[in-house]
Order: sequence, then C-alpha cells, then structure tokens
Amino acid sequence: MKDNKPDQSVTDKDRHATAKSPSPVGKMRGAAQKIMTGIRHIPPLYWLIMVAIILISFLLVIPDYVWIIFSDAVKSQNSLLILVLIFALTTISLVWSVGQRIDVWVFTYFNMHGRRWSWLDGTMLLLTQLGNGIFAMILATILYFLGHHVLAYAFVLGTLSLWFVVELIKMLVHRTRPYKKIENSRIVGSPARGSSFPSGHTSQSFFMATFLLPYFHVNFFIGLAGYLLAFLVGITRIYVGMHYPRDVLGGAMLGTAWGLLGVILIQSF
Repeated sequence: MKDNKPDQSVTDKDRHATAKSPSPVGKMRGAAQKIMTGIRHIPPLYWLIMVAIILISFLLVIPDYVWIIFSDAVKSQNSLLILVLIFALTTISLVWSVGQRIDVWVFTYFNMHGRRWSWLDGTMLLLTQLGNGIFAMILATILYFLGHHVLAYAFVLGTLSLWFVVELIKMLVHRTRPYKKIENSRIVGSPARGSSFPSGHTSQSFFMATFLLPYFHVNFFIGLAGYLLAFLVGITRIYVGMHYPRDVLGGAMLGTAWGLLGVILIQSF
C-alpha cells in the first residue's frame, strides 16, 4: 500500500499539471482576447485620428476619373434631405426626457426581459458582427476580386467616410452607453468603449443594404431580406447592451442616407 502512494501522488501531480497547461487553441484564444481588449481600450479621440488618417490615405489612391464622376453626381442631387432631417431631429430629441424614458423602457425589454439562452446570446453576437468595419473590408475585397472594381472603391470610401462621421458625432454628442447607466443591464460579449449615439454597427449595416442591393438589381424579397438583416443588427446592439433605441434609429437614418449617396455616385458610371 505504501509503495502505491508515491505513484498515486505523481499521477495526481501529472494530472494537475496537464489540467493547468493550456492547449494551443486555448493559447490562440487568449492571445486574440488580449488583442481585442487592447483595441477596446484605445481612447475615442485616437480612434477618430486613426480613421481620419486611413480615410485620407484611401482618398489619395482613388483614380482621378473616379473623383470626376463622383463630384458631378453629387452636384445634381438633393434627395437626401428627408433622411438628414430625420437624423437631425433624432439627435435633437436626445435632450427630451420623455424620449429618454422610452429609450430605457425599450432597452430594458430587449436587453433584460425574459429568459436568455446561451445559443441566443451567441447568435446575437454573430449577427452584430455584420455591422463591423472589418466585415465591410472583407466584403469590399471580395467585390474587387470578383471584378467590381469601381463598386469596391466606392464601398470602401463610403465605409471609411461613414465611420469617420459616426466617430465625430459620437464625440460631439457624447451620450453615455446604456450598460453604464442602467442598473442590472446585461453585457453580452465585451463592452464597447466610446459614446453611444449613433450606433456605428447599425449605420454600417443599413449603408451596406442601401448601397449594394440596387447595384445587383435584386428582387423585392431579397431586398426586403437585406433590410430585415440590417434591422436585426440594430436589435442586436440593444440586446447586447451597447445602444439605446434612438442610437439605432439615428444609425439607421445616417447609414441609409450614406447608402443613397453611394447609389447616386455609383449610378453615374
């Protein structure tokens, strides 16, 4: 019996060591988590400066003939006034106390009401990435290599300029995110930094729907599905605890206006 104890002790130590040593997949996940955490701790002002540098760099590489067509198309259009007006009214309404109470009520319902399953959280986190700028860059690269060169140029320009405008408005409005103000609110995934209005993910998703769908002449049902997907991205931003409903509304109006502007430009070619 005594002879077996040291062996058993060694076995327990080995098991303990094995349990503590992370797998290669675990190490990769840990490294990715550290990178994402570092990115999220970048101050909003630095984000704005970085986006401005990227946008200016991209503008410098656009061919001259693209600029000529863009400028001629913009000069002849005034159809974006209604969307811009709705966005402006939504921004002004942020000082309305009744609107804030409605925001809190709707946010609470989508963020905390009812039972929350892990599969639903995962689905919402996956859907919300459709409004991520990285996803937009991947999509632009695919479009370019499929031969849609002008479309890819316009799409990247629209994404970068929209990103810049969203970050600038966030700094000016400086609305606190709901998970920081509403007690017991749920945070699904990692908390986003910066200000809340407007929702960047929502604006990007509506921009993509408005800009890309007309180019490919999709039928009514595919177009409806595209906008429903953009709408779902907006819902996910409330669900994960990052935005109020009016943040989503403002993002939808801004992204749609930006997409219409892109359609006007791309139809000039």
